[in-house]
Amino acid sequence: MTILSIQSAVAYGHVGNAAAVFPLQRLGFEVWPVNTVHLSNHPGYGAWRGRGPNAAEVAEVIDGIAERGAFARCRAILSGYLGCAETGRVVLDAVARIKVANAGALFCCDPVMGDGTEGLYVPGELAALLKNEAVPRADIVVPNVFELAFLAERPVETVEDAVAAARALIAAGPPVVVVTSVRGTGAPPDTIGALAVSRTEAWQVVTPRLPITVKGAGDVLAALFLGHYLERPDVGGALSRALSSVFGLVKATAAAGARELQLVAAQDEIVQPGELFPARRVG
Repeated sequence: MTILSIQSAVAYGHVGNAAAVFPLQRLGFEVWPVNTVHLSNHPGYGAWRGRGPNAAEVAEVIDGIAERGAFARCRAILSGYLGCAETGRVVLDAVARIKVANAGALFCCDPVMGDGTEGLYVPGELAALLKNEAVPRADIVVPNVFELAFLAERPVETVEDAVAAARALIAAGPPVVVVTSVRGTGAPPDTIGALAVSRTEAWQVVTPRLPITVKGAGDVLAALFLGHYLERPDVGGALSRALSSVFGLVKATAAAGARELQLVAAQDEIVQPGELFPARRVG
């Protein structure tokens, strides 16, 4: 199966396509990466080099893929950091064209726009496009808690809040919502989890909290959830396997004393996580 992945790329480290493509390939997927920005490193270092958003270039690359007659073979579109609203419109156009060529293709939207620490870090026009156009047209949406609260226009403090907010998004269009960085009321302080919610069920997976924050972990989670869901549309099982792999990768990164995700060195965690954290039904 083939996945079109449209998101940022860095030469040094692993975020965006540099985090998503290799894990999907290790699962056996063919991946067509299209880069929305191409930087030397992620902005968390405070300085970087490279080029910013270029919607026309993204459209041109996608058109070139279309000219190969490849859209009918595309099983899913994965979008991440887009940079500007113009690129968002290019992505939505590509989704529409691919779904014409292959009605069964899925659109997985990681609405990268902000977090609880930095707040909203994309232009307002892009945030509005993600909220009003991309999310309703997606088949899977993968927000963090901050992004979920923004999209659903309601506070998200507990697991129950997150499930309710996810269901509010589902009522507007996407059949599946995966929520990252969820802290449950009453849960041990040294744990963190994620939720996978559909119209009829909600599942939670909880892992120990590790003493490290690594950029790109959310990009890996979105990619792996999509990959596992394509293999078998079981939201709880896909979340369990995806989050277990991310935990193993972050654990290896902490053990190495590294700042960048140890995606290559710990690649066995992608295919066979050292610890499998089960999904628990919460709704």
